[in-house]
Amino acid sequence: MTRQLQISAPTTTAISPARGEAAKTRGMKRAGQLDPQWAADCDKAIDELASHGVTFQAADLIRLELVGEPPHPNCWGPRFAAAVRRGMIRHATYGQSARATVHRSICHHWIGTAKARAGRAAA
Repeated sequence: MTRQLQISAPTTTAISPARGEAAKTRGMKRAGQLDPQWAADCDKAIDELASHGVTFQAADLIRLELVGEPPHPNCWGPRFAAAVRRGMIRHATYGQSARATVHRSICHHWIGTAKARAGRAAA
């Protein structure tokens, strides 16, 4: 038999979406500073795949040898977030990661925007 936890009265918690977002922003900034050269190389790799208009994930950047391993796994998020802000990619779907190191966990899959594809056509 499975029993559920029953809470008799509302609890006061420290849940704060604003504080959570601020902590995320601070963490992403720190991750981006670990290796500025890797970050620049990753941005170029994302732009390259985005220009093809195909769905991709972080593992594809390594598989295609467009960028090496990051100094820390948390370095991926800020790079993809920056590409979204630059208008180069958008979220396409979720799927399993191709990276064995993360045990096929769920990850974002991205696709290049019209802006990214236009940059390829102009080149």
